[in-house]
Amino acid sequence: METATKTLEATLAPPTAHKEGKLCDLLETYREGLHEAFDAGCDTMSATSEVVTPYDLPYQAKAALCNYVPQLHGAYGAQELDDDHPVRLTNQAAEFDHSPAREYEFTWWAPQPGRGTNFWIPLRINPEQEGLWHDLVDGDASAGQLRLQRNRTSWTLHVTVEFPVEEPDYAIDGDDVTHIGLDIGETALITGCALKDGSPTGPFVCDGSRAKHLRKEMHTTLKRLQERDAAEWRINERFDHYQNALTDIVEKASRQAVEYARGFEKPVIVMENLTYIREEMDYGSYMNRRLHAWAFARLQNRVKDKAREAGIPVEYVRPEYTSQTCHACGYIGNRATQGTFRCTNDECRVTEFQGDINGAINVARRADPWGESVPLKPAGSDSPRGGSACDSTTTSFETAKPSRDHERRNASFKRHREMSEKHSQMTLSAFHGSEPSTSDNRT
Repeated sequence: METATKTLEATLAPPTAHKEGKLCDLLETYREGLHEAFDAGCDTMSATSEVVTPYDLPYQAKAALCNYVPQLHGAYGAQELDDDHPVRLTNQAAEFDHSPAREYEFTWWAPQPGRGTNFWIPLRINPEQEGLWHDLVDGDASAGQLRLQRNRTSWTLHVTVEFPVEEPDYAIDGDDVTHIGLDIGETALITGCALKDGSPTGPFVCDGSRAKHLRKEMHTTLKRLQERDAAEWRINERFDHYQNALTDIVEKASRQAVEYARGFEKPVIVMENLTYIREEMDYGSYMNRRLHAWAFARLQNRVKDKAREAGIPVEYVRPEYTSQTCHACGYIGNRATQGTFRCTNDECRVTEFQGDINGAINVARRADPWGESVPLKPAGSDSPRGGSACDSTTTSFETAKPSRDHERRNASFKRHREMSEKHSQMTLSAFHGSEPSTSDNRT
């Protein structure tokens, strides 16, 4: 059966002073063992075990260290360690209980060294993940690694879970599938358009103005705090605040995109392969900073994860010229403004078109690049049509085959289907990537 992996997040309910002390001791001892094993250059499990065995740690933490430290030296190539590593625990520490009679329904059996020292602690879970917490307790989902992190005023527990997902009951290359192109951007976070029987149908647009505003505000705020030599905890607190807000936007946008796709029969989501997008960006220092800081791959991966859970296949296609090509005739046009595409083919009836929707149609069509162009059906209320004089909203296009130039361009590129690079939560040092940082090699 097809499975998917997700990280569950919960905040520990405020512990008693005694439990707080036990958790602090666990965290401090774990970090001491981690730093000693790392500084000793342990690159095998047995070498790490010799170092961490004397430490007063639960066996789940020692086993996790034996796996993690060799990875730091090997796969990660870490040169030094940060001081705020979470406590890593193997899945043997994943003991949870549920009772609707309690104020906090879910509790965790927190591991401690020695016999009879473990204790239960209530969890504040994310309500959107409640179903997976039930699956974890009932045994329908299997736990992976656990991470316990202390924040300034609270404790956070992350649990990796693997769970079964639906599999599509239709062939991804069938003639009756509905290709849905998703264009990932900045002004519009996600723009989608479905090809229903080859016809562009009901565009979907998720506005990105809020994320754009938050990112600008975050950069300005952090820069001013650093210029004023603000306390490190204050800078980290504001950074976490903005990152949490941006994460929420990414989660909601990806969920809306998948819900849009689910509205069509036999959907197949199509996105651009953005593996090398950062290397190819060169729009000046200001725009490069803005675009490099935006998590294109992260947003794509959240769409992919949610689509997988919903049983919707995902394809990746080459990204060249999707925003500059007219979806109706195949000619290269231009983006007069961010939201407007202009076709340069005098024989094409599309003179102006909403730019992001044009790109989304091209992305969808690239999964079946020889599909014919047909009239655009009326869009839903979420289409950004207000006041724009675009032929697409009032006229039909003539059915047109790709031009010879377009055919040559198609033949000159290989079709890419590899997955985009894995996303990761942005770190404070990564955000200031335009400025050299002494912590770039930390893990």
